[in-house]
Amino acid sequence: MDVKIFTTGGTIDKVYFDAKSTYEVGDPQIVDILREANVTIDWELETLFRKDSLDLTDEDRAVIVEKVRQEPCPRILITHGTDTMIETAKALQGIPGKTIVLVGSLSPARFKSSDAEFNIGFALAAVQTLPPGVYIAMNGRIFHPDRVRKKIGRPTASN
Repeated sequence: MDVKIFTTGGTIDKVYFDAKSTYEVGDPQIVDILREANVTIDWELETLFRKDSLDLTDEDRAVIVEKVRQEPCPRILITHGTDTMIETAKALQGIPGKTIVLVGSLSPARFKSSDAEFNIGFALAAVQTLPPGVYIAMNGRIFHPDRVRKKIGRPTASN
């Protein structure tokens, strides 16, 4: 296997039901995105959660860390909501010998103008080419968890 993918939910997988923002976190959209893009690498998916990232707890993060730690594949891609992505990325630091990339989107993958497809493709390339460590891949940029912050919907490098 080239890449192990863990999904945790977040905006990327949200399904909205009305104009008042009633939603649920649906099935992982990364499967359809990779299939439609004709991705030919060998990948495997495991759904850990279907939660908005604001609903992820420290216990949930501990599950993510343990799953990544136990996974034999050295390249890990995690779909995650942007609100607490940095906290999860920081929790994953210190796992040796793995390239771990977290990715999300600002709008659901089901939306026509979503950034999800681009972000997933970019993150998939990143996880295959970056050295071991933990990274956040969003909007065509790679961020280190200790030098990034969320700024009104999009990550930005911090000093």
